[in-house]
Amino acid sequence: MGHAKIKICGINDAAALDAAIGAGADYAGFVFFPPSPRHVGSDGAARLAERSGPRIARVGLFVNASDGEIGDAVAAGRLDALQLHGAETPERAAELRARFGLPVWKAIAVSAAGDIDRARQYAGAADLVLFDAKTPKGTLPGGMGLSFDWSLLTTYRGSLPWGLAGGIAPDNVADAIARTGAPLVDVSSGVESAPGVKDPALIKAFITAARKG
Repeated sequence: MGHAKIKICGINDAAALDAAIGAGADYAGFVFFPPSPRHVGSDGAARLAERSGPRIARVGLFVNASDGEIGDAVAAGRLDALQLHGAETPERAAELRARFGLPVWKAIAVSAAGDIDRARQYAGAADLVLFDAKTPKGTLPGGMGLSFDWSLLTTYRGSLPWGLAGGIAPDNVADAIARTGAPLVDVSSGVESAPGVKDPALIKAFITAARKG
């Protein structure tokens, strides 16, 4: 089995981007969601896209965004994929995939086995599902450092490729990959020194540990 792909999400400065590229991450995640401490506006995304060039794939994270907002972000960040982190339906996912001609990743919030099953609804509409921990009502949808019971993933029988997010950090990523067989791991708060502040040393440590997994 090949190495898990690695996505560092919530990159909003050059040091974090350089650390992710230097350590060999596959994807850089740009958050386009103003309430998030990781939010990067169009100008910031454009600067980061220019800096990274073809060295890393760029994924834009959106929460119930409009076509206009997504279009602006796609152009500014030269995005390679769209990650939907809100209440987007399979129909919405399919519509965005058709409109922008980019792969769509759909985050599925997990707290019980039935949530894993929901991923099947997105077959044919999304290109990948990302299993993330369900966050408490009234909080941000992700980036909270919460994890879910990974053993629930043994019930996943869907056809869609998938990734694991939520509560992964340098000290548990190898175990997460070993226990779940995740083909992709996505980290945000696990490589931060404060909310929205990426730590280049933690990014390197995470990627090193994941590659050993």
